[in-house]
Amino acid sequence: MRARCDGAHRNSFFLMKNGMIMDREELIRKTEVARQSGKAPDFRRFELSRLDLSGLDLREANLNEADLFGTKLSRATLRGASLIFANLIKSNLTEADLAGANLVFANLRLADMSNANLAGANLSAADLGSANLGRVNLNQANLSEANLNEVNLSEAVLSQANLNEANLSEANLAAANLSGANLAEANFNRADLSGANLSGANLTGTNLSETNLKKAKYTQETRWDEGFDPATVGAVKAKKWLFF
Repeated sequence: MRARCDGAHRNSFFLMKNGMIMDREELIRKTEVARQSGKAPDFRRFELSRLDLSGLDLREANLNEADLFGTKLSRATLRGASLIFANLIKSNLTEADLAGANLVFANLRLADMSNANLAGANLSAADLGSANLGRVNLNQANLSEANLNEVNLSEAVLSQANLNEANLSEANLAAANLSGANLAEANFNRADLSGANLSGANLTGTNLSETNLKKAKYTQETRWDEGFDPATVGAVKAKKWLFF
């Protein structure tokens, strides 16, 4: 049962799964109590949509299946948090710290995650369609089988990330760092990889139909399908591995 409250208070309260209403301060208090008892904060399946939780410390919290539709989590700390099957559609995660977080099967469509830290995070099979991930840190993240259709990943760091079988059709990866990334079997149909760093990346079996590879940098270690010459589509071979 959802409690009724006017718009002025909707950003201050949320409904717990046992029917109680808790404000932001109470959420912080319960988080601290859980940690003092050696337990991770447990907010599984909580209704948290459209709330302002920006800047909160929710590291290692259990938010599996939580409803965070349109929730403000900018600059929040969610390191090591579990958000499996969480609803984060249209949420604001700008500059949030999600390093090592588990976002398997999470729904992040239209979310704003620009400048967020997702290093080592698991986003396997997550839906990030049309999300904004500009300048995000996804170093060594797992994005295998994730939906990244029309996502903005311009200037993002995806070095050594796993994007095996991911869908990046019409995605913007201009100037992104994909050095050492596993892009095998991924779909880059009509994607923009102009100026991207592909040093040592694996692009075997990758769909590069109508992909913009102009001025993308690759090295001797970069793997392409047999017979594909990246130079013919404007990519530039670098003499040594690039780390930008």
